[in-house]
Amino acid sequence: MLYDQLRSGKQRFIDYTDTLFSDKNNNEEKYYIYRDEFNSCKNKKRRAALFVFLNRHCYNGLCRYNSKGVFNTPFGRYKQPLLPRKEMTHFIQAAKTASFDCADYQDTMDQAEIGDVIYCDPPYVPLSATSYFTDYHVGGFNWDDQIILAEKAEQLAKKGVRVVISNHDTKEIRKLYRKGNAKISSFDVQRNISCNAENRNKVKELLAIFS
Repeated sequence: MLYDQLRSGKQRFIDYTDTLFSDKNNNEEKYYIYRDEFNSCKNKKRRAALFVFLNRHCYNGLCRYNSKGVFNTPFGRYKQPLLPRKEMTHFIQAAKTASFDCADYQDTMDQAEIGDVIYCDPPYVPLSATSYFTDYHVGGFNWDDQIILAEKAEQLAKKGVRVVISNHDTKEIRKLYRKGNAKISSFDVQRNISCNAENRNKVKELLAIFS
């Protein structure tokens, strides 16, 4: 929805969204008023603008919904959240020749043709039992989905479609991707989302290339 509003509304949409970014709105009370409005809003333009506001004012920019589909990320308490005007303007230019679909990942991958490149960024597998988290939105993404995604990537690679998947670098994930003959690159990533500063450490992630 936000992508479509940016592409169609262009600078007018950016200016409209900017009206939400003021000192009087940067407080806990106003944040939760806007969060409630977002969760019940039916107007696409308003809802998209509110999403940008929530993303810049919520805790660590985390986009999270509960089992009922309600955005529930708490207030972030930043001194002066800024509208990403430069990034939004750049997106408008880049999106001129793009199309956006909201669909099941399998249906989307089925549309690929020889020579296409698909990048998949699924909810990552947990690094431990206490870090288990798959529900950014209703439905989640469990281990069976991870298997289906890897199998789908392998099938497409055999047809001439390159698929790139990112995930945590774990023994199970490596075994799953290597089963599909993927080339794996590993790297360290800084984690800043934890409320406990002591847990904001670097973790291993990987890119698996099926080709």
